[in-house]
Amino acid sequence: MSAALEGLLAILDLEELEVNIFRGRSPQEHRQRVFGGQVAGQALVAAGRTVERGSVHSLHAYFLRPGDPSTPILYQVDRIRDGRTFTTRRVVAIQHGRAIFHLSASFQPDEPGPEHSMPMPEAPDPESLPSFADWIAPRLAGMPEALRQWFTRDRPIEVRPVHPTDPFHPVARPPRQLAWIRAAGRLPDSLLLHQCIVAYASDLTLLDTATLPHAIAWNDQTYQMASLDHAMWFHRPFRVDEWLLYAQESPAAHGSRGFVEGHLFTREGLLAVSVAQEGLIRPLRPR
Repeated sequence: MSAALEGLLAILDLEELEVNIFRGRSPQEHRQRVFGGQVAGQALVAAGRTVERGSVHSLHAYFLRPGDPSTPILYQVDRIRDGRTFTTRRVVAIQHGRAIFHLSASFQPDEPGPEHSMPMPEAPDPESLPSFADWIAPRLAGMPEALRQWFTRDRPIEVRPVHPTDPFHPVARPPRQLAWIRAAGRLPDSLLLHQCIVAYASDLTLLDTATLPHAIAWNDQTYQMASLDHAMWFHRPFRVDEWLLYAQESPAAHGSRGFVEGHLFTREGLLAVSVAQEGLIRPLRPR
């Protein structure tokens, strides 16, 4: 297991302060704000810690304010319902006395029923694609040292895009992309843990899909970008330490908002998770 993945597991291992109240911390990565996938993953951990049976089958969340990475985040769980089958939890993430994130999640034990799955898009095997480290290596020349360290740092999630985009010199292309993802090491056999890590990973590249037709560079200071809401549906068990194909597409963008859908398929071609997100893509007026 990589050191970065060990760090992610430590961040997801929340401290229980009181019944229904948990505290999480952020990695020291010199970010201006907390990564949205981190807050979603930690909130799902907090919800799951209060559920005795079943695994999460859906979550719906809103990003309310930017998180401060220098301050711990308090997660307060409201036990909305404990039914015979379905269990519902609501989680509010709090910093500096204000809510920064809100999540609702529903849990269900495994039950038999009809099954089907949309077909997985055709994609080359992940082993045939370069790792991120191999892909970025020839692009490091002349890069400022701070950026060089950022791009070459150890990462908890391996991402191998099928058609990589140059983050600094993008070319306009249709708003869809495919990428293989997996955790950078073997994980314990806990379905909730795998679901929480997928919640973390699902926010890594999703909103970028809506910027592809507009060729917006990774460091373009003329746009303000942030996740606004996030929804996930977990259709069947999976392992995030095995390759998952992440198919992402943006059907629409308007009003400084981009809408993106994602589907995560197992290596066997079964749809495991569906994702939807709307994000802010706001052009900034020149000063």
